[in-house]
Amino acid sequence: MAIMAGVPQTPGPGQVPPAHLRVTHQDREHVVEHVKAAYAEGRFDKLEFDDRLERAMTARTHGDLMPIMTELYGAQAVPHLEPLPQPVRPERAPESNERLGAAVGHLLMAIGVPIIGPLILMLTGGKTSPYIRRQAVEALNFQITVVGASFILPFTVIGVVLVPIIWVAAVVLSIVAGVSALAESNFRYPLTVRLVK
Repeated sequence: MAIMAGVPQTPGPGQVPPAHLRVTHQDREHVVEHVKAAYAEGRFDKLEFDDRLERAMTARTHGDLMPIMTELYGAQAVPHLEPLPQPVRPERAPESNERLGAAVGHLLMAIGVPIIGPLILMLTGGKTSPYIRRQAVEALNFQITVVGASFILPFTVIGVVLVPIIWVAAVVLSIVAGVSALAESNFRYPLTVRLVK
């Protein structure tokens, strides 16, 4: 088994799980099915069947199950027993200060301070709070898009007319996003170039 920085690595496809790894109900059932199939084929008698069945049902680790499979198939041809992946831990709910910080990243646009607010939030609070980082990245991308459009659009006649409309819409959207951040919602700005990941 490969070990990196003192942490045991999960076995990959085709690898035998470590003997000390705990088995699941599914692992036990998998071996029981093989034992039943071998008994149906007449490969051992009722006493041997009962013995292997009991050992399979009471197994705690892969080290307990592997001898049964070895008895059935030999050491070289043991079917792979793959453990189930570890469950993904759900992200904890953001605290009130995290929601407030995320909302500020959006609302600074409404008071005329684009880009700087969410950038600072992303580089500070975003290091400890996934919620603040996610909200700050979304706000930063939107504000970069708005500022970039404000520099590019005035080169066209219609762009001169569109810039004030874009800023009014941007202020309204930033307020909506700020309120959504307070309510633990993941608001997505429309027409946003997402440069920052």
